[in-house]
Amino acid sequence: MALFRIDRESSLPADDVWRRLTTWERHADVVPLTRVVVRTPPPSGEGTVFVARTGLGRVCFDDVMEVVTWRPAAAGGGLCRLEKRGSFVSGWAEVEVAPRSGAAGSTVVWQEELRVRWLPRVFDRVLAAAARRMFGRAVDGLLTSPPPRPFT
Repeated sequence: MALFRIDRESSLPADDVWRRLTTWERHADVVPLTRVVVRTPPPSGEGTVFVARTGLGRVCFDDVMEVVTWRPAAAGGGLCRLEKRGSFVSGWAEVEVAPRSGAAGSTVVWQEELRVRWLPRVFDRVLAAAARRMFGRAVDGLLTSPPPRPFT
């Protein structure tokens, strides 16, 4: 199990940050060689299922995720927990967004536990470091890219 954590601060309000991080299809814009398909109808909430397919040609894998906790950051902090249900990648991820204490903007805590099938546990530290770097860049990209359109 590779466990990692990403902490970020943003000048954006918590509800805007929340929308940027939980509009699942946008993750494909910031994760190389990945496309995201949401399998359940909008809006997102508990029970939402989406798949991030990563790879090139026939060499690819699906990271199937289900939202099991959904507390949007409307008036305060928000929390989303995903369970990874794939046969190749399993584990969980938590995205927490909160207004910044005593200042404008918000904070983000992204925690994740990854298990990759057939990867020996001796590589967990390397996997955690690589995932922290990749997901950190993804979070940074989502926070700086144009905001998603509101769901109507």
